[in-house]
Amino acid sequence: MFAASLAFQPALAWRIAPAASQTPFVCTVLMDAASGRELAREGHCEERVTPASTFNIPVALMGYDSGFLRSEHAPVLPFKGGYPAYIPSWRAATDPSSWLQNSVLWYAQQVTAQLGARRFQDYVARFGYGNQDLSGDPGKANGLSQSWVGSSLRISPLEQVAFLRQLANRTLPVSEQAYALTERIMPRQVLENGWEVFGKTGTASALLPDGADDPARQYGWYVGWAKKEGRTVVFARLAMDTKQPEAMGGARSREAMLRELPARLDAL
Repeated sequence: MFAASLAFQPALAWRIAPAASQTPFVCTVLMDAASGRELAREGHCEERVTPASTFNIPVALMGYDSGFLRSEHAPVLPFKGGYPAYIPSWRAATDPSSWLQNSVLWYAQQVTAQLGARRFQDYVARFGYGNQDLSGDPGKANGLSQSWVGSSLRISPLEQVAFLRQLANRTLPVSEQAYALTERIMPRQVLENGWEVFGKTGTASALLPDGADDPARQYGWYVGWAKKEGRTVVFARLAMDTKQPEAMGGARSREAMLRELPARLDAL
């Protein structure tokens, strides 16, 4: 199952503001969900960047809590002309499970549209998610559909694990059903040492100082939690490095994290 988990997983290179750091870096954070004790904090972990597709985790919680999402496979929404369709898997009817597996942007946008701007902002504020800025691109009034897509919403790796700890401990202001169904649709794999890992990737292109896409640098997220025998560890990995045509940043962060996790978790 571990080897299969490293197969292709879609992720997109979203535009973000130029980073404070202009040199490659990696951040890895692990935290015990019950106690809040940091088990590892390595690298550059304070900088806020776009959450990109990792934001599908809180959107899923919102969708199930609000009642718009009803199960692992409902609602099924049809693909429509005009929807983002950058990769083939997006050009098809999609349900909650395939949404998270394929990082389908337009499906997330349908969830936030159903919430409406006021309720969307209320959830993000009560989640304490990153900078909580849903204003979107300046002058475009697109926060409801674009704020997490290389736009105004930003979060650091340390803030990611703080949010995920609340999810693991079920202290966010959502229903029990929202927690259960979000976990069911999360991409998952079982490590060779028996830990079950639930994780979501995200990929984002940096920008040059003039605002153009950086042809060389890319961010890759992998965030989630691992469970075994009643214990839960939340984690976040963020890397900024050179773009590689054979694998997107999020997929590379996931692969690297999953290689390291068995030994890290065995050492706890």
